[in-house]
Order: sequence, then C-alpha cells, then structure tokens
Amino acid sequence: MTTLTSSPVLAEPLQCGRFTLTFERPLVMGILNVTPDSFSDGGRFLSRDAALARAEQMLADGADMIDIGGESTRPGAPPVPLDEELERVVPIVEALRGVQVPLSVDTYKPAVMRAALEAGADMINDIWGLRQDGALDAVKDSNCGLCVMHMLGEPRTMQLHEPVYDDVVASVRDFFAERLAAFTAAGIAANRITFDPGYGFGKTVGHNYTLLAELAATLPTGTHRALLAGMSRKSMLGAVTGRSAGERVFASIAAAVCAAERGAAIIRVHDVAETVDALKVWQATGQAARRAHD
Repeated sequence: MTTLTSSPVLAEPLQCGRFTLTFERPLVMGILNVTPDSFSDGGRFLSRDAALARAEQMLADGADMIDIGGESTRPGAPPVPLDEELERVVPIVEALRGVQVPLSVDTYKPAVMRAALEAGADMINDIWGLRQDGALDAVKDSNCGLCVMHMLGEPRTMQLHEPVYDDVVASVRDFFAERLAAFTAAGIAANRITFDPGYGFGKTVGHNYTLLAELAATLPTGTHRALLAGMSRKSMLGAVTGRSAGERVFASIAAAVCAAERGAAIIRVHDVAETVDALKVWQATGQAARRAHD
C-alpha cells in the first residue's frame, strides 16, 4: 500500500483503496467526465482513447487523484441507464488501474460502485451521500475511500425552485453527522470518509459562498475528516464574474485557493496544471510566513 503525502490542513489521514492519503498540502483531484452532456466538457472525453489521453495529461500536470464520472449531475441532467454508465466507466478504470494515484468513481448507483471497485477504483464519490438502497452494502467490505456529498433535492429538480435553509452551514454539518453515524452503524470506519458540501447542489449563490467562507464549520463537531471542495467552472463563479463555463478558469483557481485557505484537503478541478501552480504559490507563501514567525 502506498502513502501519498499532501498543507497545513487539519484533516486526519484518509484510507483510500491502495493508498493512505495525508494532507500536508491540499490534493488536486482531476475531473474526467466520460459523458456527452456534462456542463463544461461534455462529449470531449467520451471515447476511450480521448479519456485515457486526458487522464495522462492530468497526471503530467500534477493531478494527485482522478475522478471518473459516467453520468452528468448538472442541474436538470437526465439519469443514465445502468448498463450505459457501466460501459462508460469500467473500461476506463481497468485501463488506469496501474497508475500511482487514487482512482475515484463519481456514481450513486450501487451496481456501478461494485463494478468500479472490482475494476480497481480506490474511492467512490457519491452525490447522494450513499443514501441509495444498497449503497452502503456495496462499499462496506472494501477499503475504498468514500466521498459523501450534501445535496438538497435531486439533480433534475434541485435548482428549479430557490433552495431554502434556516442555516445552510448547520444543515450541511447535521447531514454529515447523520451520515457518519450511519456509516458507523454499518461498520464502516471513519478514516475512509471525506465530506463535500455540494456546491451548486440545491443551493443559491449566497448559500454557496457562505459554505465556502465557512467551509471548516461544516465538519461535525469533534471530527477532523478531510473536506473536498468542488467549485470548478460552476455557475456560482459565473454569477459573480459574468463569464460562461468555458471562461471560468481564473475564477475556478481563485475558488480553489479560497478553499485551501479555509481547510480543504482535496480540491476537485477541471484545470489541473493551473490549479497545481496556484496552490504551489499559496503553499510557498504560507511556508515563508511560518518561517518568519518561528
């Protein structure tokens, strides 16, 4: 088993399949969408050759993890049949299983989880927080990492009406605490779990920025699990810049640095090289500041 060392975030180590992840710096998770309809890059990497070339480029650019998704979860996205998602995802996992970074699969379907783990995946990244029937059973006997995301509603309808919370940070924190209790009851160790506040999933622009500003406060009291932030190219960035999805690279980098500053342990992005460079500058600045105060 390999140990990957990642910034002065306070997250405890994460058991992630073949790897144990530690967090001396935030890890960059590169997005590999093998879908025709993802909001930013749908259709670009649908073929096997294009997907593998994209993965190779992200690794060369410094990706610490790769997140493979076979179904778009953008607002209004229709569900993908099980067989079609399996055909998109499993061959890519099998082809990449020898790379020396964790492979994550973005799915909420228990059958895809099982097949992906058999093919060599190290993490399951579930927008439903493993709430679907059979999801916990699909993962509990493995040693894969589990990314638990908060979502209000479902992808097809979550943004049709303005989401309402009494306190969005408390709601997300309570959800994470409930899921942690469910995993414990199922015999799943806490060291396999990372939490994602779910930017853009049943939230207004204001909710998203509140969750970014108070990212660390979304963790259940007394826990130090890794937090994953995924804001790359999302509409929350377009709302303040006025730019389309393809023009949000700089805004995405700014969001990544803001997340790192607030304790994100894993940052999920489309633009790997740019994010890696920005985080290196952020980290070097932090190191210099600490030396100056020693």
